Amino acid sequence: MNLNPTVLDPVFHFLDWIISEWGVYLFLAFVWLSLILIAWIFSGGLRRKFSSQPHVSAGIGIIIQLHKPAPPEEIIIHEYDPSDDGTDL
Repeated sequence: MNLNPTVLDPVFHFLDWIISEWGVYLFLAFVWLSLILIAWIFSGGLRRKFSSQPHVSAGIGIIIQLHKPAPPEEIIIHEYDPSDDGTDL
């Protein structure tokens, strides 16, 4: 590999200057571009497209079902009746 300093030194100095002056903006641009790239990949950007197959799209739905607590059971109160216990004289 030919590492000629007369050719590479100006390139490295230029890259150092760009990073020192515009580094924050370059970082933000790369972050947003990477998010767009990831969204494109997840949406099927890397899948092969065959012209003979029909276009099929599917959506993702989230269904949230709230669990309602069971109604309280009826409380049956029995009153004591001394005439039913068989101890009456």
